[in-house]
Parts: sequence; C-alpha cells; structure tokens
Amino acid sequence: MTWRMPAETAPQERVWMAFPAGGYTLGDTAESAHEARRTWAAVAHAIADFEPVTMVVDPAARADATRYLGSEIEVVEAELNDSWMRDIGPSFVRNVDGRLGAVDWTFNGWGGQDWASWDHDSKIGRFVADAAGAVAVSSPLVNEGGGIHVDGAGTVLATESVQLDPGRNPGATRTSVEAELRRTIGAEHVVWLPRGLTRDQQRFGTRGHIDMVATISSPGTILLHAQNDPAHPDYPLTREFRALLAAEHDAAGRSFTIIGLPAPAVLRDDEGFVDYNYVNHLVVNGGVIACSFGDERADAKARDLLAAAYPGRRVVSVDARPLFARGGGIHCITQQQPAAALAS
Repeated sequence: MTWRMPAETAPQERVWMAFPAGGYTLGDTAESAHEARRTWAAVAHAIADFEPVTMVVDPAARADATRYLGSEIEVVEAELNDSWMRDIGPSFVRNVDGRLGAVDWTFNGWGGQDWASWDHDSKIGRFVADAAGAVAVSSPLVNEGGGIHVDGAGTVLATESVQLDPGRNPGATRTSVEAELRRTIGAEHVVWLPRGLTRDQQRFGTRGHIDMVATISSPGTILLHAQNDPAHPDYPLTREFRALLAAEHDAAGRSFTIIGLPAPAVLRDDEGFVDYNYVNHLVVNGGVIACSFGDERADAKARDLLAAAYPGRRVVSVDARPLFARGGGIHCITQQQPAAALAS
C-alpha cells in the first residue's frame, strides 16, 4: 500500500495533544507546573476556535486536566512520560483511495537522552492511530514528527543530525533513511540540512529538529528562521541554511522561494542563547496558531508574514516562552490529523 503525508495546509479532522504529566515539563515547583499546564491549555483552546482538539491525558493527571481544559476539549486517557505530541504521536498519511494511515515511528527519547524516559511515550503513536481509526504503519526508523516537514507532493525537509543520529539510527545513511521515508510518507525528494539550531543541539534539545528551522508553507515556498543578530550563534547557521536551500529544489524540480521569519530581539534566557523562532507554528483549518515572545514589534511582523504566507487564514498568537523554556514550541506539542476527504 502506497502512503503519502499530506501538507499541513490540507483540511484537518482534528489536532492531537498530550497534557503535561510529569518530568522536566512540569518542573520542580507548583508555579512551574501551573505555567506548563496553563500554556498547553492556552494552545488547545486557541486551536479549538478553529477545529476539534483531542487531548491525551495520563490517568494520574485527569483531575489537573479538568481544572485547565474547557469542555470543548475532548479528553482520552493513556499513560504518558511527557507531553510533546508531535514527537511521540504518529505522522498521519493517506493512500490513493483516501484511507487514513498513521506512521508509528520508533521513539527512543530523542536519541536515548539520559534525561528522558519513554516506556509510555513509545506506545502513544499506536494508541493515537487506533483511537483515530487509522491503519497503523509501523516503522523501524527512530524518528519524530518534529524531524520532518512535507509539502504533500513528495518533498521532505530533514536534518542529518536527527535521522542520521547514532543515538537514533546507528549505521543509517541518507539512502536508507530516504527509502524508509518513501515507504512510509511518500517521500520523492528529501532536502537535507546538516543540523538544527544551537540550543536544540545542546543536552536538553532534540539534536536538530527541522520544525525549529524551516517549513514549507506552499509548494515551492519555504519559511526559514532568520537570526539577524551577529551576537547569536545561530546568525551564521541561518545564513548557511538559506544558501543550502537556495541551491535545492522540490520534488517537482522547482527552486525554492525562501521567506525569512526574523527572530525576536531577545538573545538569551537564564540557560543561555535562546532558539526563539516563528517557524514553529501550527496551521489549522482557517487559521495559524503562532508563537509570540513578548516582543511586540517582532511578534507583529511575524503575524503579518504568516498571514501573507497562508492567505485566508487568521493568525492567532500564543505566548510560547514557557514552551521554549522546556525545549519546544507550538508545533512540537501538536499533531494534525487530516480530514476524511482532502480538497481537490
């Protein structure tokens, strides 16, 4: 059976999320736990203005979820280690007949990180697939949804530091990864970047997820994170990424139009250089759920650029600083399920 992953701009049935259950996401204090729960809930409620949201909740966190989530958020129960649905959940696909599939990647805590646990999270891909009524497509590839972006027409963006990570797929090559991406999500042309952003390469990062760097907003058009302050270590990286992508093409042979999304002005937090970016947004039916960072000028410019990139969709911002402090953004905590019938 041939599968293909639709573009994130395709009509959606719902968005899946996972409510914070424990670990570093909740932190060591009541204030930190409240911040996490409040932020996950804010993203869920922003999405619910556009389409249904299903939240996976650990049974032990059901009472907490009830306090933060409105009745419009559907709740299903499953044991969780963490709350990054983009990575622990499946990547939804369709076959030529429109049948829904869900790629259940192998998950090992972002490459076997010593701070991660995944005995429950490694089962969430199959759990969500079954709950959605999808055909589970098992994959031996250690991968996460944040490690790929697609255009729905055979183009895939990826990073060598994720799929070729020895902690994930020892001995893997571009050729072997591309073959598995072809089998599971219909990849015809994979565009490789060498790595991700500086902070994401550090101990508590994912080792370089593409969804912190670039996304395909429409066929042939890439939205690329632009760090324009020379004092930030991502300044040379984002210029390297732009040059690499400018020399590339999509599965149809088109050169890319590249639109920069400038980073906010803040460079550091208590842990060092930040990886704040506006690439890590979620496209929903009729809308875009965008990250904001308390930088009025940069946040407004990003909203304008996203509105132009996704015409006809309303851009809604949610303060994503609590998410980035925990290692990700809005895209990282969500996973879209395509609608029953894709628009022609």
